[in-house]
Order: sequence, then C-alpha cells, then structure tokens
Amino acid sequence: MDSNDASARLKSQLGASEEVFSQRGELDGHIAANCFRALAKNSGREAIVDMYPERKVMKSGILLAAAIALSRRWRARIPERRVGVVLPPGIGGTIANLALVLTDKIPVNLNFTIGEASVRACLDKGEVSTMVSAGTLKEKVPNFPWPEDMLDIKEEIGACSKLSIIFWLIAIKLLPIEFLMRWLKVPTTGGRKEACLLFTSGSSGEPKGVVLTHRNIIANTLQIEESCILPAGKSIMACLPIFHSFGCTVTLWYALCREVRIVSFPTPLETRKIAEIIKAESVNVFVGAATFLRPFLKRASRDQMKTLDFVVAGSEKLPKKLYDAFMEDFGIQIYEGYGLTETSPVLSVNRPLELTQKESAIGARGAKVGSVGPLLTGISAKIVELDSGKELPLTETGMLWVKGANVFEGYLDDKQKNEEVIKDGWFMTGDLARFDEDGFLYIEGRLSRFSKIGGEMVPHGLVEERIQEVMGWTGEEAQMVSIVGVPDEAKGEALVLLTTEEVSIKELREKLVEAGLPNLWIPKLVYEVAAIPVLATGKCDLKQCESIAIDMMARLYTD
Repeated sequence: MDSNDASARLKSQLGASEEVFSQRGELDGHIAANCFRALAKNSGREAIVDMYPERKVMKSGILLAAAIALSRRWRARIPERRVGVVLPPGIGGTIANLALVLTDKIPVNLNFTIGEASVRACLDKGEVSTMVSAGTLKEKVPNFPWPEDMLDIKEEIGACSKLSIIFWLIAIKLLPIEFLMRWLKVPTTGGRKEACLLFTSGSSGEPKGVVLTHRNIIANTLQIEESCILPAGKSIMACLPIFHSFGCTVTLWYALCREVRIVSFPTPLETRKIAEIIKAESVNVFVGAATFLRPFLKRASRDQMKTLDFVVAGSEKLPKKLYDAFMEDFGIQIYEGYGLTETSPVLSVNRPLELTQKESAIGARGAKVGSVGPLLTGISAKIVELDSGKELPLTETGMLWVKGANVFEGYLDDKQKNEEVIKDGWFMTGDLARFDEDGFLYIEGRLSRFSKIGGEMVPHGLVEERIQEVMGWTGEEAQMVSIVGVPDEAKGEALVLLTTEEVSIKELREKLVEAGLPNLWIPKLVYEVAAIPVLATGKCDLKQCESIAIDMMARLYTD
C-alpha cells in the first residue's frame, strides 16, 4: 500500500474512533461513583496490600467504609474545593484521595521533591491551604512548606470511630449500592468538572497546573480497559508517586474502579525490596521508567520476577539493550507505552498479542519493539510540520497533535500557555513522531530536546544513544549521559555532554567521527558529574542538567 494511502486510512480510522468514543455516556460520570460501585460490588476482595513499613491488607469493603467515614468528617471540616495531599502510594494515600472525591472535592497530590519555592508556587496557583499528609513524612521532609493545621491521615482515620466504619461496612454488604450512594449523596455526574489537579514535573521548565476532569480520567480508564493490558483480578505494583500522572490515574483510580489488586511500596528506587515484594505477593504487572528498570538486572533474580506477566515502560525512551537484557535474564518482555500528564496520561501502548482480545481502532494488534504501540481507542492524531504548521501525512515525522476525551482542556489560569498548546481542540504534544503503515507510533524525540545548530535540528536523545554505543557504556545501574544545548554565538547552540564516566573530549570526538556521526552532532564540551539529576518520576531532570551545563560554561569562560 502506498504510504499516502496508508496515512489517509489511518487518519480516517483514528478520527472515526475519536468521534464515536467521545459521545459515550459513561464519560459524564464521576470517579467517586465509579470507584464506589466497584468497591461495593466485590467488598470481600483484596483491594490493596501495603508493604510499608510492614505488610497490611485492606479489602474493598473496609477501604470504602473507611473512606466514607472520613469523607463525612471532612465534608464538615474542610470548606476548600482543592485539598493538598502529600502521601506516598499506600493505604493512607488511597483512602485520602477516595474520601476527597466522595465529598466532591479536588485532591491535589503534591510533589514534595521539587523544592520549597516550587511547592509554594503550586500551592498559590492551586489556592491550596489545607493539606493531608503523615507526621512521619513531615519529619523526613522538613523543608516542605507544611501548614500549621496539617491533617495527619493516621490521626484523621483514627478520629473516625471503629463503630462508624463497621456500620458503613455492614451497610455496604447489605444495602443496594445505588440506594446507599443516594443516601450518602455520592456525586454521580462529573463530566467536564475538575477531578484532580496535577503539576507537571518541571523536567524542562516551571511546573504547570494540569486540570484533569472526570471525563478525562474516566476516558483513560475505559481506554486502558479496552486495551486489555490490565484486566480485573490482576495485581499491579504501585510504587510510582501519586503526584505522577500514571501513579494517579493507573495505579490509583484505574485499579480501584477496575478491580485490580494494588500492591504498594512508597518508592521505586529500592529495587531489591521491590523484587522481594513481586515474588511474595505474586505481582503480575510492573510499570516504570527505564531508569527504574535497569537496576533489576543486577539486583533481582529470575525466580523473584517469575510471576510477572510483563513490564510496561514509559516516561522515557526504552533502550533496546535493556529490552534484550530483560528477555535474556528474566524471560520477561517490556512493552513500551507513551503518555503525557495532559492526556491523563496514556496515549498508546504495546501489548501482548494473546491479551489483545480486540483490535485497536486501526486494526493494530500486538507489539513492535522500538515503537510505543498503537493509539488507544478514542484518540485521534495528526502530524504537523514544525516551521510551516502544515499538516503532514501520518507516516512522516513532525510534531504530534492529539485529540480525545482523555486530553485535558487547559492549564490552570494560564491563558497564554493554553493558546500556545491547544488549537481547535487539538493538543500539541511537543513530541516529534511518526506512524508506520500498521498504525504503530514512533516517538523520535521531544522538541525541547533538540538543538538548532548551523540551521540543522540535532536530536539530543539520539546523540546520547550513539555516545553510549561507541563508548561501550551499558548504563544498567543509572543514566550515564545527558546532552544539553547551550547558547553559542557562532552556531546558535552548542552541545554539552554531562556524564558520570571519565572521558576526554578528544577521545569522544575521535570515536564519534569514526562511527560516522555528523560533526554538528558532536559535543563541544564534556563535564564529568557524580550523577545525572533525575526527578522523582524517573525522568532526567533536564532543567537541572541545563543549569549545571550553563554554570560550567560560565566558569570556563570566566577562568
């Protein structure tokens, strides 16, 4: 088939899928009602196994009963619309978020790793004055701008009498679900109302407030369900922070309303402990960035990982060597996916062929290594040329624009930024991408991760890959290189390499030239660092890398 014909077919199929999906009645619902029905329907199943500091199990009925009791307490005590939540994944964070949505309030799960100034900016922008956390966390993060009347989740749950929780548990077991929801005034219509507020990681700039509606989150839960990658009854390892969009939608809301068993641990960094948990709790699915997956190769055994059906990778590009190593060491496939906070977050994912009970909207099934899979149901896309804004065939490379019920409608109180990234309902992702003729999506790089040198667009990610190849750096333990573009009078920008390895610019240049890398793609300077900065989500902290590179350049020219 001619590539233009394939592009036209893909465009038509994606457009039709988005149009039909966006009219579904379920999208007018409320995540509180969706979670309530799922938890009450099967009240005896294990909803969450919290593995920190010791193993605690909470079944669906008691989880819902505790959230009901807490919601009734907070309905009278908290007048604000938005409420800050500073808790790791686990029983406390789950109950806090569920209790807030049951009162039709908006949880704002806050990133406590981004520094005091950034957190204060988030609190001001979100008009957040009440915060739910834990006393133990407050002790561990003393520089966080804690309010005087912070609500301690343990004390708050404790203030709800055991008798009241038992009463609601009995009611859940004995009363019709819809009757109980009416009695408790559980909101059932959310639609385009704000459901939660997340702040972007700020990997390449200041955090922005991403308003996700009930429609957005419900759409993404339906899309993930229809991909068949995470069916009810499976167990998922929940160690990504709740302030991360995947931790919020997938390992919290999706798991609660689609009866997926949550096995939680507060951090993805303790690889040995997580490997032990995976074995002990028979976890089926693990999700994480490549940064979090590399250490498993040295710190986990095949026996510990044998219950995993597969691993899903996202947030950063999955290196082929890492994919191959997981297959060789554990016999486990890594399925790469793609998403953004602004898209609730999942846009596409590869998936096991045997789990794909139905084809995607474009007929694509299974997986292709190197791609991020086909788009989920109900998402349309177009590819746009960077300079002219002209729409290109989907099979050519340009900026990816997406549309769908899972795509947010704008940043909080930021008209200028919204006008820059949203046009006629299309969201400009900032990623360069293309589709193949089968409808699999390939991400070529982030626009912010390109430098224009001598009029040529140079991709940072590809340069990083080539450097690691020619130097033989495997990067199994942690990210070893980061390319940064800095201002350069001669050519507009210059590339600076930050690396944890010892190498001279002369040696690096010789090896890259020998490998056939264009001269413009070769870094101008190399700086050795103790570690490449990363965010709590596992992404490289591009903003911090840029600050280091600019500071190093300034020192060089000053000296």
